[in-house]
Amino acid sequence: MTYLEYSVKTVPTGWRKILHLNWPLVVLLTAVASVGFLMLYSVAGGSFSPWAEPQMKRFGLGLAAMFVVAMVPIWLWRNLALVAYLGALFLLLMVEFFGAVGMGAQRWIDLGFMRLQPSELMKITLVMFLAAYYDWLPLNKTSRPLWVILPVIIILVPTAMTLMQPDLGTAILLLTGGGLMMFLAGVHWAYFATVIAAGVGGIWAVFQSRGTEWQLLKDYQFRRIDTFLDPSSDPLGAGYHITQAKIAMGSGGWTGRGFMQGTQSRLNFLPEKHTDFIFNTLAEEFGFVGGFSLLALYVLVLIFCIVAAVQNRDRFSSLLTLGIALTFFLFFAVNMSMVMGLAPVVGVPLPLVSYGGSAMLVLMIAFGLVQSAHIHRPR
Repeated sequence: MTYLEYSVKTVPTGWRKILHLNWPLVVLLTAVASVGFLMLYSVAGGSFSPWAEPQMKRFGLGLAAMFVVAMVPIWLWRNLALVAYLGALFLLLMVEFFGAVGMGAQRWIDLGFMRLQPSELMKITLVMFLAAYYDWLPLNKTSRPLWVILPVIIILVPTAMTLMQPDLGTAILLLTGGGLMMFLAGVHWAYFATVIAAGVGGIWAVFQSRGTEWQLLKDYQFRRIDTFLDPSSDPLGAGYHITQAKIAMGSGGWTGRGFMQGTQSRLNFLPEKHTDFIFNTLAEEFGFVGGFSLLALYVLVLIFCIVAAVQNRDRFSSLLTLGIALTFFLFFAVNMSMVMGLAPVVGVPLPLVSYGGSAMLVLMIAFGLVQSAHIHRPR
């Protein structure tokens, strides 16, 4: 009997799978999403429409999707990893021809009942495919140049396509998430040192290209960098968003102004208060205590995922769980850094809290994969 056959034969079947779900993780995800419902209700002036009610329905759909994905054996998801990656890549290509335009970017495919953002789907399928690749690859070949080039191409192709939309934030997450997957798989540190050195050179080239015919970033992306470096240089223009975000966060103090008492959000000074900057609304109304509590929930989600990955003796399942955990971490780390002025504003939503359909559904499906790896682990 092979290891895979042993794994399949020793997992729970039927209704017993439900009992073997990682229920604390389900509770934590529901708690995080509930914070989002609360804040979307608040920024709408005490109304479930237009944001809180659709978000609750999406979470319910996402929760159902998570349970369905969790019931499917993890070995089947491993076999479908390449198909999933190529499917997401195809959808990214379709965005170039049939994508819907919003806020100056072409990132979505209009499905009628919702707008799908394929780059969100790519974040998870990329992790799946890299986990399957390194599960297939013998450990002694992990750091050999020939076997390092292929995952680099796998990462760079969707990153470049996402950057063309343009979506700098998601492109950064794809590049970083893919690199971390390679690191987790055991690729030698010298490769990463080389990439970091090249990255420093790339940053220099970006700044040198400004105002030239070969300019590497859009003008609005350069303005975001300027705003990050000195928000006070244009407080009523490019620096308006981050200036108002800092005012909202600072005015909350330790315990906040109170639920639905945030002046920055209720008087519409705070931009994108229901999406990218929703954490500032939370900080203004519930202060440091509220912001820290949400961060604690995020950290607990990470801990449960890491523990599940460490305990799993299947390499694909372990890499997949860690990769999804790191992707989740990058989501909230980049968003929080962005809205606190510690990083440039790149349009990354706060996971399960910001208003949005694609990001929430994809994340819930991703956690369904984590649950599948947990349920079907060798026992």
